[in-house]
Amino acid sequence: MPFERTEAALDVAGVGHSFGPRRALDDCSFVVPAGAVTALVGRNGAGKSTLLRAAAGLLRPDRGRVRVFGEVAGDASLPAIGYVGQHAPLYPMLTVAQTLALGGRLNPRWDAAYARRLADDAALPSGARVGTLAPGRRARLALVMALAKRPGLLLLDEPLAPLDPVARTEVTGALMAEVAGRGTTVVLSSHVVADIDGVCDRVVVLADGRVRLAADVDQALATHLVAVGAGSEVGALDGTAIVEARAVGRDATALVRSAEPVGSLAWHRPTLEELLLGYLRAPGPEPERKVTLA
Repeated sequence: MPFERTEAALDVAGVGHSFGPRRALDDCSFVVPAGAVTALVGRNGAGKSTLLRAAAGLLRPDRGRVRVFGEVAGDASLPAIGYVGQHAPLYPMLTVAQTLALGGRLNPRWDAAYARRLADDAALPSGARVGTLAPGRRARLALVMALAKRPGLLLLDEPLAPLDPVARTEVTGALMAEVAGRGTTVVLSSHVVADIDGVCDRVVVLADGRVRLAADVDQALATHLVAVGAGSEVGALDGTAIVEARAVGRDATALVRSAEPVGSLAWHRPTLEELLLGYLRAPGPEPERKVTLA
């Protein structure tokens, strides 16, 4: 039965968290609608893992709140969440079969037949101990454990990083089947644009612990343009919401928040990669500014 909820699957409001003097998250706010596939994009150290741990109820942020289907993230929300951490934590001494059996004992909505099918599709040997599996296979097993829980919200921290190209395609297919068949909401983190292009319908960009962009992918692409021209012309775009600009010799390119071209520059719609890299490279939390080109 599909997981049907009318509330936002994930509601992050004013979340901040520090580890000693280091601020990992700073006033992060965004909403993930139920049924969406959302990419959480950022460089290494941007705060993606910290944010996903807060969403999973494994970390209580210093400030703000996180709600999952209307419940404050924590014990009450755990049955609705499937979470795969970056290092796929599993019990290394258990076999694959024992790991799946443990999942059945711990999760009331566990789908044993689905778990077995996913494990067979991933060619996971039942008798092999988890600690002897290659990193890619351990990652596949961790994903099986999360999916077979039949969660309403699936939180995946760099799920494709340890996988070879064939396994990436298989995992992406399994995720899309889960979304299509059950309406599962997925939030997956990545710093590789190719992993999410064509997969996600929403995107959240994190940089230095702050949300730089949170939007529907199609809408974001339709409301941004890339300007290309002489550096002096691009630098003269005063009053335009310039997200990021770069000089290459005498020429320059700029990612601009605008639905219509301005002036006589050459313009084109950004690719998803151009859009995300522009926000990731933008030096400040506020993208709208006058730009000076070197």
